[in-house]
Amino acid sequence: MELATTLIGQTVQNAVRQVGINANYWYAVGWSNQLRTGSIMKVVIWQQGIAVYRDDNGHLQALEDVCPHKGVELHKGKVQGCNLACAYHGWEFNPEGHCVGIPYLPKEQKLPRAQARSYPIQEKYDLIWIFPGDPALAAISQPPDIAEFDEPDWFMVPVPAKIKAHFTICNENSMDVFHGFLHQKLQGWFDPVLISLRETDTSVRTEYKVSYKGRMAKFLGLSEHANQVTTLPVSTEYRYPHFYSSLQGISTLYLMRLPVGPTETHSIAFFFFKIRLPKWLLQLLKPVLQILLQRLVLLRFLAQDIEMVESEQQTYLGNPNRRYVEINPAIIAVQRLAIRQYEQYVQQSSQQQNNPSRNRKPEKSISISEAIVPDISDIT
Repeated sequence: MELATTLIGQTVQNAVRQVGINANYWYAVGWSNQLRTGSIMKVVIWQQGIAVYRDDNGHLQALEDVCPHKGVELHKGKVQGCNLACAYHGWEFNPEGHCVGIPYLPKEQKLPRAQARSYPIQEKYDLIWIFPGDPALAAISQPPDIAEFDEPDWFMVPVPAKIKAHFTICNENSMDVFHGFLHQKLQGWFDPVLISLRETDTSVRTEYKVSYKGRMAKFLGLSEHANQVTTLPVSTEYRYPHFYSSLQGISTLYLMRLPVGPTETHSIAFFFFKIRLPKWLLQLLKPVLQILLQRLVLLRFLAQDIEMVESEQQTYLGNPNRRYVEINPAIIAVQRLAIRQYEQYVQQSSQQQNNPSRNRKPEKSISISEAIVPDISDIT
């Protein structure tokens, strides 16, 4: 659905900062090459602790980070073959979460019905992905498609981030092209104009016209001279729960969002650039260029964004009832999408709870109108 692009003042209740996630998507939780065979790491997806381990066959497995015996975190345990043994008493759980061994019981004795929840898990784009929602839906959903990942014409720079803020605040920052003012000392963009806004059940897509100038613009091929102003179209898209943007075949960004809790969000970003150097030279310089672009450019922009986002979060915590005015309709659409997706997840969980054939304990169902629906109204 096409939406108006007019910048008109609107008020939003900050209850959107209380919204949870739709868990029925794949979330990137870490780098696959950092989890060696026989090792375990703890990850958290929206307050769900998960023990991720690589078994002796090299396969990834994921279990709820709670031993059903005494509640000890399973990531403190030990990989034994394909199974994970709790560090406390050695109770052993297979990849499906079934208790398959207790070291101090006779082999002929029947094991108790202890079950640890298991999660669908996969490796893609050198990342570990987990599906924290209904396992039955994992097969019909996939991580975002990153077409540039294996393309030799694109130069990729990975950038991880940890932010002390609610994921909706982080998403609004990613979709907000109007904050180029913040980055002006880093030769950021200026004079943005919103020219297109489209909303679906699962995404919000925008297109802006944005101007660039400076040495960085010249390096990226945006202009021939550093003092030349170049205006180009920039598209951004919040494809729930992740983010994508593109600058006319010159650069693209894929940002995999990981909501950890109400005041903590992690992300892994893949920045792709078209750099005007011979391929052989670009390949030779790749390790150095990645470090330089990450540390001297991207992390500096990111640090400024994080400072603003965390300030916004702290102000909200100080006074959750404070009212604010937003004039960018894309931000209002992104807030609606976050609410709609959580609302959908609550409804799906409620249906599971009422269906005895689904052997899974859902998240507690609540009334969305009581908890998270913001009062959005024009105040022109």
